[in-house]
Amino acid sequence: MVSEQESTILDVDGDTGSIGSEANVRQGLISSANGPSLEEINSTVSVPKGRATFGRMLLAYSGPGALVAVGYMDPGNWITSIRGGAQFGYLLISVILLSSVIAMLLQYMAAKLGVVTGMDLAQATRAHTGRKLGIVLWISTELAIMATDIAEVIGGAIALNLLFGLPLVVGVVLTVADVLLLLLLTAIGFRKVEAIVVSLIVVILAVFVYEVIIAQPVWAEVFAGLLPRSQILHPSELTLALGIVGATVMPHNLYLHSSIAQTRNFDRSDQSAVATAVKFSTWDSNIQLSMAFIVNCLLLIVGAAMFFGRSEGLDTFGSLYRALEDPMKAGAVASPVLATLFAVALLASGQNSTITGTLTGQVVMEGFIHMKMPMWARRLITRVISVIPVLVVTIMFHGDENALDNMLVYSQVFLSIALPLSIVPLVMFTSSTKIMGERFVNPRWATAVGWVCAIALTVLNAQLVWQTVAGLL
Repeated sequence: MVSEQESTILDVDGDTGSIGSEANVRQGLISSANGPSLEEINSTVSVPKGRATFGRMLLAYSGPGALVAVGYMDPGNWITSIRGGAQFGYLLISVILLSSVIAMLLQYMAAKLGVVTGMDLAQATRAHTGRKLGIVLWISTELAIMATDIAEVIGGAIALNLLFGLPLVVGVVLTVADVLLLLLLTAIGFRKVEAIVVSLIVVILAVFVYEVIIAQPVWAEVFAGLLPRSQILHPSELTLALGIVGATVMPHNLYLHSSIAQTRNFDRSDQSAVATAVKFSTWDSNIQLSMAFIVNCLLLIVGAAMFFGRSEGLDTFGSLYRALEDPMKAGAVASPVLATLFAVALLASGQNSTITGTLTGQVVMEGFIHMKMPMWARRLITRVISVIPVLVVTIMFHGDENALDNMLVYSQVFLSIALPLSIVPLVMFTSSTKIMGERFVNPRWATAVGWVCAIALTVLNAQLVWQTVAGLL
């Protein structure tokens, strides 16, 4: 449980106090972490006790799913979805649907692991491996988080360039300032952080709903795209389909969800209360991931409705921004307003990822190597490390956006390599009666589907990595 010195419940509605640990400040930047996952916010959000309506329970448990869903609509997903629509129309919507269903299953397992065992995925992996392997896995996961951070830096810098005309070098440097955002968030409580994330998701959703309405897609073709077709297996279509799958299921989301699912304060000694927490955590996750599915579909629909047949040169954020205000590319609906809204949504996406990336970094550091530091300090260190390679590439290529977008693609490739290291232990742990107990172990069908997903994603991502590397040679 959370000590009074580290966290304070502000009110009966479930709002929480400081996310930043005062104990860390008193003891220095680095201290030992042997307690619950993200101890400062663990069990700090109130939920109804006893009989309560479905709606009230769902509201109390809603929030963690939004932080997870952010990873499924970050800047790394945008190019693949819009390019998929521009090149192949509505064909690849079925790929987005399949990826989202897989994500729902894996995130359900991650939340259940945290709620039932009281351990996040990093803690569980360390407990069932050992110190040396734990350090290796921590390093690989940290690199994956930094790869995600690189995508956020690039997306944020390009958004600032498009909105305010700032040079990319300046934009890259300014992204370090988002540590100030984390300092603010550590003072307002986790429930309000969830609300901010949901608000930014609504901004992104509203922007693309508006752009799709303006684009006037052929809805019969949109819904037909939900059904898989053999054409997807053609080489060019398959390559982009693999890119969509690889950019959708991210390893850090599994660590994050297994931790923040534990923020709700329920009776962990009562199996019925645990079952209720699993149930509503799953509802929260599936609803928010459905929102992410809609956003990714909207991205692809915008690409298909506006740019299908005119996709040449639409391979960077800047080119998409300019195309949205160019009647020769986007047709009669093109306008500066559409382009500006696109850049605003890109900036919102990057800021959302900043919040979740910092929380995930804390989870894996505490879980794998039992070390913790204040979130603002960790964020400053990881952001500076992530900014350095982006800054080097920006300077070397004289602010060429194509170079930055290529770097973003390569960061997604590294995430593909790290993915099996999180999926395989997740399926193993949640399929173990010894770890989960008779009541909460995965049913056989879920275990079978989980292993099929783990193997398929590993193979598909390996193929994506191979294709990317072969293209560089």
